[in-house]
Amino acid sequence: MGLPEILINFKTSGLTAIERSSRGIVALILKDSTDVTFDVKEYTSIDEIVEADYTAANYDYILKTFLGIPSRVIVYRIASDAANYTAALAALANKKWNYLAIPGIETADVATISTWIKGKRDTDHKTFKAVLPSSVSDHEGIINFTGTGIVVGATTYTTAQYCARIAGILAGLALDRSATYYELSEVDDITETATPDTDIDAGKLILVKKTGGTVRIGRAVNSLTTTTATKGAAFKKIKIIEGVDMVRDDIHDTFDESYVGKVINSYDNKILFLAAVNAYFTELERIDVLDPSMDNKAEIDTEAQRTYLQAAGVDVTKLSDQQVKEYNTGSKVFALATAKFLDAMEDLTFTIYM
Repeated sequence: MGLPEILINFKTSGLTAIERSSRGIVALILKDSTDVTFDVKEYTSIDEIVEADYTAANYDYILKTFLGIPSRVIVYRIASDAANYTAALAALANKKWNYLAIPGIETADVATISTWIKGKRDTDHKTFKAVLPSSVSDHEGIINFTGTGIVVGATTYTTAQYCARIAGILAGLALDRSATYYELSEVDDITETATPDTDIDAGKLILVKKTGGTVRIGRAVNSLTTTTATKGAAFKKIKIIEGVDMVRDDIHDTFDESYVGKVINSYDNKILFLAAVNAYFTELERIDVLDPSMDNKAEIDTEAQRTYLQAAGVDVTKLSDQQVKEYNTGSKVFALATAKFLDAMEDLTFTIYM
């Protein structure tokens, strides 16, 4: 393996970030009563779907998902009388996807799915997200969709049923735009909320009517409402989390595929790896994913490395920061990065002086 190749891989990831971000994958879990034998199928277009494989409602949910132009839709089919979603979640845990929706989900099961997504993100470091109906989850991985009375032609959809459509939109949007004010041209009417600003502040993804009667997504927020030092207000924005997840996946996948077991863990090789990450950050700055006015930089995590060495019995009090950075850490690589993601235009303050 040549390390320069890794630099090229990271730069390529930066160059293609916008294109790749619009190719998100939706996972659907559908309870279905048709007499077919498969559990899971993956589709890249509506032309591949066999209508007879699904009930009319489920076929419609898949079509609605594809309206958002995701790159792929993974459908996990379970029996209509299935007691839970355990088998479907176990199967999906080992697949790559971005957004989960379960159009037929009952209120009693929403919390279970929310907890599963949180665990996969917080513990297993997966970049899964879910669009769930009326789920006050207070977490960046859960989109709390609360739209009601959604009329499309002769059909009125419930909040849960239209989660598939929202998941398709979010998976199909590139990082150069936000879902805020995204128009749902097929929707004829909705039940409008009387408190849109309050709802958005409460982490609800709502639908709104704009001039001319067009129905649009309100501000594109997830369910996070409680901010911390490590999860600030920016983590409430769906677009920002998309960027964070993409960067996490790019760095993880490149390290996993090209470094693990293949590169000696020397100080020089750590520096070469971090230089490749920083070249990737530079490309993300160039295409307006990261804020170029900020110091977007990856480096050795000196404090984490110092703590590791101390636990290993090394007297770190006699070591300078540079000596700590260069010290042998076995198979461990400790790194940190600062990165500022750019948001989309959503708010205008325009003062005219006369």
